[in-house]
Amino acid sequence: MKRRSFLGLAASGAILLNQSTFAHSVKPSKVVILGAGFSGLSAALTLFDKKIDFVILESRNRIGGRVFTHKIDEQADLRVELGAEWVGESHEEVKKLCDRFKIQLNDNRFDTDLYFRGKYSKVNKWDFDADWKKKLDGLLESFKNLNSEQQKLFDRLDWWRYLVNNGIPENDLYFRELLDSTDFGESIRHVSAFSAISEYAYSSKKNEMDLKMEGGNSTLANKIADLIGREKILTEHHVEAIVQKGKSISIKCANGKTFDADRVICTVPTFALSQINFSPALPKAKIHALDALQYARINKCVGLFSQRFWKREDFDMITDTPAHYFYHATKNQHHTKGALTSYSVGEKADMFGWHGDDYRRQTIIDSIRPIGDARNYLQKVFNYNWGQDRYSKGAYAIYGTGQWFTLQPELKKPHLNVHFAGEHLAEWQGFMEGAIVSGRDAAFEAI
Repeated sequence: MKRRSFLGLAASGAILLNQSTFAHSVKPSKVVILGAGFSGLSAALTLFDKKIDFVILESRNRIGGRVFTHKIDEQADLRVELGAEWVGESHEEVKKLCDRFKIQLNDNRFDTDLYFRGKYSKVNKWDFDADWKKKLDGLLESFKNLNSEQQKLFDRLDWWRYLVNNGIPENDLYFRELLDSTDFGESIRHVSAFSAISEYAYSSKKNEMDLKMEGGNSTLANKIADLIGREKILTEHHVEAIVQKGKSISIKCANGKTFDADRVICTVPTFALSQINFSPALPKAKIHALDALQYARINKCVGLFSQRFWKREDFDMITDTPAHYFYHATKNQHHTKGALTSYSVGEKADMFGWHGDDYRRQTIIDSIRPIGDARNYLQKVFNYNWGQDRYSKGAYAIYGTGQWFTLQPELKKPHLNVHFAGEHLAEWQGFMEGAIVSGRDAAFEAI
């Protein structure tokens, strides 16, 4: 057991889920799953393996949810991720599924350059203060020995305050703001210290930014869909109401279709969930939790270039410009052309979302100037702003101060015969791994 809720079983009221944990007297004859993201597909795969009938209702016109592989150049067959990007070395369930479906995992690690206050420093030419690095290593190690009550104290602080209280040098604080905010999707002033330190204490050296699926991460979604049956996945079926009477459930869609079930597994983000009319109504505590949990404002603006003028395949760069963070999005895809993704968060993401492609092109050109004149190579940009996404209103959940031990347990509770899943309810929260494990566990709970 490791990380966040699994640091101590009492920490969030969570238990390690397995098939024997649940004691429904009669297995359901029909399960309806809301959402065809990785959590919903994982739940469906679990039911498929157990030979239990199901159907997936998906609001979007595609599967994958917040996993969204996009072909940036048809002729060159170059693919980029507009949504979830990395598979971590510690992500055992994703790796098992990739092995099951014969999907190759390629090394996707980068070495980071820095562009800060007008000065460009290549990898290994900049670093955190040596004494502070040693102290932080000690803090991360000691965190692993805390009991649940001590963990809750961490949850009452934000990550910025925790770092300041422990004497982080000023420049290092700026660097951590730039770097860590890309992990959580907002300023470190908005992130629970417990949420942050538990991630860094248990992550791989590259903070789980290790691997990527050959052909793009949507490959796994497509492989699962092909196995379980595409006819079982109904896209453009937006659920508006769930009515429970006795042991029966009626699910009503905006297109006028109605589905009946014994169980429902709801894997949609909290914003989408809050728009569904439940009868009987959700408990007030769950409604409050749905309203309180925010999702990360993350924007991905991908630039397609005629040449890979950044030269290193493992290139990435953190900046204090509006573009925020660049990384080579077409690593391991062999072609003269290549793509860089500008990954920005918070207000920076909003700027990319609000303005058009002219602004985006100029911002990328200005921000990448230290490594070359991008005007000579930039062919087009493609933008996706998750803060403006119709269904999620953000990329993934952010647990703010005092929220991990209060909101997540409430959000996990079933509502009669409706069960809940998603990355926001997972140990590996914010990752594909978390979505997959959460969906699998919800399926076991439902049956």
